Amino acid sequence: FEGVPPHLTLPLQMWLRRALNVDNAYRNDRAARVLCLRVQLTPNGCSGPEPDYMTRVLTSTGDELLDVIDALLAYKGERGIKSPGEVDDLDHLLDEGGSAYRVAATRDGLEERVTPAARDAVHQTIAGAGAIPAAGSAADHLAAAWRAAYGRNPDPVRAYSESIKAVESAAHAVIQANNAKATLGTMLGEFKQARHKFTTAIPSPASDPIAPVEAMMRALWEGQTSRHGAQSGTVPETLEAARAGVHLAAALVQWFVSGAVVRTP
Repeated sequence: FEGVPPHLTLPLQMWLRRALNVDNAYRNDRAARVLCLRVQLTPNGCSGPEPDYMTRVLTSTGDELLDVIDALLAYKGERGIKSPGEVDDLDHLLDEGGSAYRVAATRDGLEERVTPAARDAVHQTIAGAGAIPAAGSAADHLAAAWRAAYGRNPDPVRAYSESIKAVESAAHAVIQANNAKATLGTMLGEFKQARHKFTTAIPSPASDPIAPVEAMMRALWEGQTSRHGAQSGTVPETLEAARAGVHLAAALVQWFVSGAVVRTP
C-alpha cells in the first residue's frame, strides 16, 4: 500500500506516541516541535507557553504520517539515540501491514521496499567498499545514492550524481591513480589511450577484455542528463534512470573493489 491505509493509521499513530514518550515523564515535546518544522506542519493552538506541536504530530495521517515517522527516525539518528526494539516494532508494523515502505538499513529513515536480493547486494557492496581504503569514499557515495533513490523523498539528480562519484572513487586507484582530478570521463579516455593495460575477470570478447566494464561505465556517464548547463533547458534525471544508475554503479563498485578489473604494469 502506498501512503497509509486505514488499517495502518492507528497502529502507526500509537507507535509514534510511544516513540515520543507521550505517556511518561520524559515526553519529548522538543522532538515534536522539530518534526512540525521539518515536515512543515502548522501546530494546533497553544498548550501552555507554546503552540501544541505534539497533538499536531500525533494526529497526522496518510503521507503526512509517513513523513513525520521518517523525520523522527532521522532526528533520533542525528542525535545517536538508539532504540532497536522500538525501530524493530515499526518495521514489523510496516511489513505486516503491507506498506510500500520499510525502515532503512541505516535505521535513520524510511525507504521504498525493494526486492531483498537486490537491496542486500547493494548493501553488501557498500560494506565491502567501506572496508577497502583504496576505494576512497565509494561506500559513502553509494549509500547516499541509495538513500536519494529510495528514500521517503527521492532526489533523482542527487542519486545519479552520487552513483557516478561512487564509481569514480572505487575505480580511481585502478585506472588513474596518479590523476588527482580523475573523473569517469577521463577514465574512459584512459581506456582508449592504454587499452592493452587493462583486463577483467570476464574477458569477453577475448580481443577486447575491457569492453564489458567500459560499456557499463560509459552507459552511466553518458546517461547523466543534468551534468552541464546549455542554452537549451537542462533535463534532470528521471527517478527510473536514477534507480537504474544506482544498481549499475553498485555492480561497477563491486567489480573494482573485488579486483575483477585490473591494470597490468
